[in-house]
Amino acid sequence: MFGIFEDKSAVVHAKVFLGSNEESREEVQERKSPYDGAVVSTAPVCSVEDVEKALIMARFAAKAAKKSTLSQRILWLEDVAKRLDEEKENFALMLAKEVAKPIKFARIEVERCIETLKITVMELANLSGETLPTDIMPSGKKTLAYYTREPVGVVACITPFNFPLNLVAHKIAPALGAGNAVVLKPTPEAPATAYMFVKLFIDSKHAITDAISLIYGDAEVGSALVSSDIPRVISFTGSVPVGNIITKQAGIKKVSLELGGNAATYIDTSADLRVAAARCAFGAFYNSGQVCISLQRIYVNEKVYEEFSEYMASETNKLKVGSPYEEETFMGPLIDDESLNRTKTWIASAQNEGAKVIAGGKEENGIFPPTVMADVTDEMKIICEEVFAPIVSLVEVPNYDKAIEKMNDSPYGLQFSIFTNDLKMTQAFIEDAECGGVIINDIPTLRFDVQPYGGSKLSGVGREGPKWALEEFTEVKSVVIC
Repeated sequence: MFGIFEDKSAVVHAKVFLGSNEESREEVQERKSPYDGAVVSTAPVCSVEDVEKALIMARFAAKAAKKSTLSQRILWLEDVAKRLDEEKENFALMLAKEVAKPIKFARIEVERCIETLKITVMELANLSGETLPTDIMPSGKKTLAYYTREPVGVVACITPFNFPLNLVAHKIAPALGAGNAVVLKPTPEAPATAYMFVKLFIDSKHAITDAISLIYGDAEVGSALVSSDIPRVISFTGSVPVGNIITKQAGIKKVSLELGGNAATYIDTSADLRVAAARCAFGAFYNSGQVCISLQRIYVNEKVYEEFSEYMASETNKLKVGSPYEEETFMGPLIDDESLNRTKTWIASAQNEGAKVIAGGKEENGIFPPTVMADVTDEMKIICEEVFAPIVSLVEVPNYDKAIEKMNDSPYGLQFSIFTNDLKMTQAFIEDAECGGVIINDIPTLRFDVQPYGGSKLSGVGREGPKWALEEFTEVKSVVIC
């Protein structure tokens, strides 16, 4: 369909979708590969007027979407999943080109996207209400009472660069599946990935006419989208500062925010240190550390600190860094020069404060390698804030109690983990951890698309995962028949 895999140098020209109408614009913005600087895609420069047109179209389309049958919406999602499976190599290559995701992980993201569509279909069968006993109290009486879930109407979705395909699916699949209309504003870093994906929805024979629109832009376009009175739900994944702006601009509507994190783990004396180190290296440096649940803080029991540090450095040095197009590459470049320069600043600051580099630490050919910092203390900026870079910090602690105290001492609460074979410690950790998700004997970077995903504190409001997204994108209607 897209034919880009045969010609890796081909530039994909994304278009605007105002409902089912595909449109071009005179002014376009180029997207260059973070790896080699080659132009890989272009996208139209959208205006506030484009936002208004898309929202008005969505408002009308929402009426038809609400009246559509569940069977049609299920067939729609199943058709998109089937066609995505047929085009998965093209989509994987587009991810590698636009955001420099290593090709083996790009393929995994495409597979997960297909699975997210399929999980949504399964969860749609459970989108139901229940009857209520209105005579449960003396003041009541017997009636036929129940509640149902109805689509909210229009959903505005804003998505990030780190998973520019699967995180789009986590929003638009449940939103459309529930019978809403959607206006999507994807990350400026991956316009063609979003365009190719939305085109699968538009071109499907089961599509609901005009139920999805696609626009591009940064702050001005985003502000017009979230401040409009037309969307009933704003679903956003991104940074805390932008999330804060959205909550102030949105007004009275539902706002679902998946924001930042400062993921941590504790290495107990009972843990298998070699296994823990291998998993921690993966969790810290997967996707160049540009994941909300990237492992950033590792608290290690003082009795095994030195041994674990050696394993961690060794496992980190095994990771292949380089071209995203090579099959063996584990990690490519950061998303842009600003991120690269910020990473260098993080390292320099930590070193000036007394931390030392035991793996990585110096840019090589435009790529900042996986970096392990030892002798990190609580006061250092590198551990207090979200780095969103291939950096992980080792902190020595005397015991579990001190580790969990330090883990919770953060404005973020997305996901934490622990490596231990102590059952009582495991039980305590599940209760003690102040976060949205806990992982036992694996990294906090672990996520399954079927699970509820989201955090506490500054990490956000609401939950993703098809089942929980369907709740976000529907409203309860109570019915009483006397």
